[in-house]
Amino acid sequence: MRTLFRLLAAGAALLTASVASAQTTLKVVMLSDLKILDPIWTTAYIVRDHGYMVYDTLLAMDTRLEVKPQMAESWKVSDDKLTYTFVLRDGLRFHDGAPVTAEDCVASLKRWGARDAMGQKLMQFTKELAVVDAKTFTLTLKEPYGMVLESLGKPSSSVPFIMPKRIAETPPDKQVSEFIGSGPFVFRKDQWRPGEKVVYEKFADYKPRPEPPSGLAGGKQVFVDRVEWVVLPDAQTAVNALIAGEIDMIQQPPFDMLPLLEGSKGIKVIDLNILGTHFAFRFNTLHKPFDDPRIRVAALYALSQKDSLAAGVGNPKYEKVCKDLFGCGTPLSTAKGWEDKLNGDSAKSKELLKAAGYDGTPVLLMHASDTAAGVTAPVAKAMLERGGFKVDMVSTDWQTVLARRSRKEPPSAGGWSAFTTTLATTDILDPVVSFFTGAACEKASIGWPCDTQIEKLRDDYARTTDPARRKELAEALQVRLSEFPTYAPLGQFNMPVAMRSNVSGNMEAPATVFWNVKKGN
Repeated sequence: MRTLFRLLAAGAALLTASVASAQTTLKVVMLSDLKILDPIWTTAYIVRDHGYMVYDTLLAMDTRLEVKPQMAESWKVSDDKLTYTFVLRDGLRFHDGAPVTAEDCVASLKRWGARDAMGQKLMQFTKELAVVDAKTFTLTLKEPYGMVLESLGKPSSSVPFIMPKRIAETPPDKQVSEFIGSGPFVFRKDQWRPGEKVVYEKFADYKPRPEPPSGLAGGKQVFVDRVEWVVLPDAQTAVNALIAGEIDMIQQPPFDMLPLLEGSKGIKVIDLNILGTHFAFRFNTLHKPFDDPRIRVAALYALSQKDSLAAGVGNPKYEKVCKDLFGCGTPLSTAKGWEDKLNGDSAKSKELLKAAGYDGTPVLLMHASDTAAGVTAPVAKAMLERGGFKVDMVSTDWQTVLARRSRKEPPSAGGWSAFTTTLATTDILDPVVSFFTGAACEKASIGWPCDTQIEKLRDDYARTTDPARRKELAEALQVRLSEFPTYAPLGQFNMPVAMRSNVSGNMEAPATVFWNVKKGN
């Protein structure tokens, strides 16, 4: 009998091992480590991408930049354009088994609307979010607002992800402590090892939409059992691991290593975000020296897009000088007000600093040494110093920058003056979606600029649906931002991903997503 039990146990062990080995695991090196888990609390893209793994959205944007239903089955708009009624589709469940209800949606949208710049603008025009029944809720406006659907279908930071009501009721200024969504993957917090790996498993009860995938819309079919975000801070180590087949994909391979990857057998280099990305220099307007808009304008003259792109990209195939705050080649594209700026004009910068009475207060520039955007910080430091600024650069990892940039204290007390980052074109398409152009004072995004003229232009843009009027208002806003800068665009670029040839699927989207991805033998 004991022999029989041993044989049965051995057989069970072999069966378990066989099932484990049959599981398909996709191993990916992302742009940085993941330490913050609340995608509403920060605009960081690594946290946004984590959000798309775990959570779902009411609406979503496809590759043609059109808003489509996602968790919503349908919506209708009242004749007076003041009431939007949303109905959820059947079969939606959270990872803990609870059904998704209208109450969850209302609570989630309220929390998102308290933090996100586009959400704040929507809530400014919103009279009420109300539950009708378990599957239905309404959004009632105070006056007609032209960007309700665009707001709820916002594709990038911060995304209006839907969470359970009890979690979404966490105060907006506090991070959530539970990470339960209804998205295509389950976050395995018990296997999360900061600095080592992040683990997601396929959500067996996820119900995809029936439509073909398109951008962030359509059916989210999951073809792998497990996704691991592997932390390999050294770029050469990551590239070697990809070539050796130890990992399956690198989200942001270094530009100088692309020729090596393009020439390696079994590797393909693909641009999954054809709209591109922008380097950006963000000001903290609360404290000296950048509390004075004249000094920020001086910085615009000192900084150089060409130098930033040379350091951050260094390949004409992927880079473009672009002084358009709404992205080159987009419907609102214009360089008006910025033509003579961002050219590295140190003489003009010094002249403006003298006129503004700059007293030598140093710029505390945060440098994320582990990201592609971080490469532009030392260049910015050199250009600002050449233009007459004093600069103290603090080098840390990106997660430390994310934590520090939320602090409003002066630089001398643990705060900051500026940092460099990247902005996806989908995050700057228009005056409302672009959180770096907002200037809503204490409600503004990190940096906290405050300007009534900017906010009026954004409000006027949001009220109208006339394309010609929108173009006119966007141009006026860009001119105002050249006089009252909230940030400095440092050039546009496209960043392809590198992956093994056996990885396939429709992944083209403004965020890195892992549904519809297949991994062959």
